[in-house]
Amino acid sequence: MRCVIARFPFELTKSGVLETMKGIKPEEVVGDSVIIGRRLYPVKQVGQVITRQDRRDFSVGEVLRAMTQLGFTCRGIPRAAAPARALSPLQHASAMLGAPVAV
Repeated sequence: MRCVIARFPFELTKSGVLETMKGIKPEEVVGDSVIIGRRLYPVKQVGQVITRQDRRDFSVGEVLRAMTQLGFTCRGIPRAAAPARALSPLQHASAMLGAPVAV
């Protein structure tokens, strides 16, 4: 598949990406990621390895789009859980006594 990453065209195949990433140790994932084989890689690491370009030269979106089109599973940044709604003093006391909390 032909794709453009950092204004340069690349001919990528799923098997080619699998072969290129074989033996590469995944870095710690703190943002968007791609599952290649059985491993979870940061998107920027994958982009750097397959394009041989500096990570500053391409965006996460460019690599995510290419990996998705090749059929790899991509994951976004995990979202923080919604903050729990604060209970009123009456609801808190009821919860401590084991009674159902009135909403």
